[in-house]
This record gives sequence, C-alpha cells and structure tokens, in this order.
Amino acid sequence: MKPAHPAAENDRDPRPQIEFRKAEGALLPHVESYYLYRHDGADLEGIERVDLGQLRFVIKGSGTVHFPDGHSESTKKVMINGPGTAAATYRMQGPFHCFGVSLRAIGWKALIGLPAYKVADHIVDGEKLFCEQAGLLWHRLHKMETLDEMIDAIEPLLKMRQHEVKPVPAAHLVFLRAVREWAATKDPTIDDLYARIRKSSNIGERQVQRLCKDYFAGSPAHLKRKFRAIGAAMRIYQGASVDEVVEPFSDQSHMINEIRQFTGHTPTSLRAAIDPILAVTLDNETFHFLPDVIPESVDLRRR
Repeated sequence: MKPAHPAAENDRDPRPQIEFRKAEGALLPHVESYYLYRHDGADLEGIERVDLGQLRFVIKGSGTVHFPDGHSESTKKVMINGPGTAAATYRMQGPFHCFGVSLRAIGWKALIGLPAYKVADHIVDGEKLFCEQAGLLWHRLHKMETLDEMIDAIEPLLKMRQHEVKPVPAAHLVFLRAVREWAATKDPTIDDLYARIRKSSNIGERQVQRLCKDYFAGSPAHLKRKFRAIGAAMRIYQGASVDEVVEPFSDQSHMINEIRQFTGHTPTSLRAAIDPILAVTLDNETFHFLPDVIPESVDLRRR
C-alpha cells in the first residue's frame, strides 16, 4: 500500500498499521478474524486481492473502490464486501481508520445471508442490512481505542444477526467441507470436487454449481482458479521460485496472468513492491481464504 501523496510532516505516522485478532468463542465457526487498520498519513492507494466476505466499519476517512469490471463505488460508514471475482484497487482519503470482520464461508451465509454472486464486486450498505444497530455501533466505535474493545462491542450484533438469518443447511456444511478439502489438494479438478461431494451427500452437480455461486460468487472452475492463484502467490511470497509453483498452470505466462488477476501483483512485485496488507495474508497461513467450515488450519504451501 503506497501513499498517494507524501505525508505531511505533522502526520503522526504515514505508514499503515494493521492489528489482527483470531476469532474465538461462539462466533468462531463464522468469523475468521477481526482487524483494526489505521493510516494516519495522507491519501493512499492500494490493491485488495480476492477474498471471502468482509464486514467493515469506516471510522475515519472515506474513499473509492475500483472493481475489476471498471466501475467504482464509494465507501460507506458500514459496508459489506462480498466475495470478489478478481483483485480490486482503491484510493482512500487519509487519515483512514477501519475496523473489520473477515468472515468464513459459513459466516457469509449465517450472518449476511445474501447470495454472493448477486453482490460480487460491489459494496453493500451495512446500515440497511443490519438496520439501526449497525449505525449505533458505528458511533460507539469512535470512542474506542483498542481492537479488543471493538470486538467486544460487535459480538452482540453478530450474535443477534445469527438469529435473524436462516440456519445454514446441514447439506451445505458437507459441501463446504468438501470444497475445503478439494482446494487443499495439489491440483484440484472439477470432477474430483463432484466426486468428493457425491461420497458424502446427495448434492448433484447442478446444485454444486449453484452453491459455489451462492458462497463464492463463481463457478467451480472460477473457484479453482482463485485457489490456485492465491496458493501460488503465497508460495512465491514465502520464497518459492517460479519454477517450483508453475506446475498446475499451462505455462509461466498463464501463471503470471492468473496471479495478477486475483492478487493484483505479478510474481516479481509480490516480493519487491507488495501491498503490506496483502503481505500479511500471504505470509501467515491462518489468514487465507479457504472456505473454513471449522477453525482448523490448512497449509496452502503444500501446493
């Protein structure tokens, strides 16, 4: 993430700062982590890779997100970012502070309840989805200094939302677990995904395709591309050579294009000029976007 303009001399710290907390307790199956992002410098530009759903409270500042199809949308005080189809870019007017919740795949269904493909590459107004409670929480967050305070404040809202949304069907848990296991294999094929799901459920291929759209905003083929590209990006950022990660792709050019499509970076810029927030998600295996059904770790470096 780079400042769009040099920071003023009286800015506290022009460098972005981000703090993470892994979710725990009753919300653990639905929430991957919480984070508090602070940038006290001047305006900034950055890249956001594809991910699962995010619930964000913009405490200070505002900005614009530029989506892969070319359209742009302004940030909202309380906003929901659905699973994306490709990397997006943004420009924020600093200082910019944001408290966020990274959702697991099951959390998207249980807490948001919207089909992912209907809101992919868009910003949803969280105040409309969560009604007046979200706006009240937004005001309260301004008086808080620590991430722990903010987590304590948002948990009642998320628990309340659980009771407002239809429960996740048991068959969907089978689907999500199969996708998770399938995505962690060395070179997943679509037929293998269907076979895994058939072994443990009556879900047919058409329903698998529909569920992929509902949870991940794309077809199984598109989901495979996402996992493959993010997995390759993680390995390259962590020190693997291009030759070590090219095997699942047609050739090196194909790999470079896919990594750029889903992360906004090339293999070279992953190491030389990477967005520091993206760096956190690629450096730590616990901040990946595999569709967790239960909070267990899958190491993408096995790819």
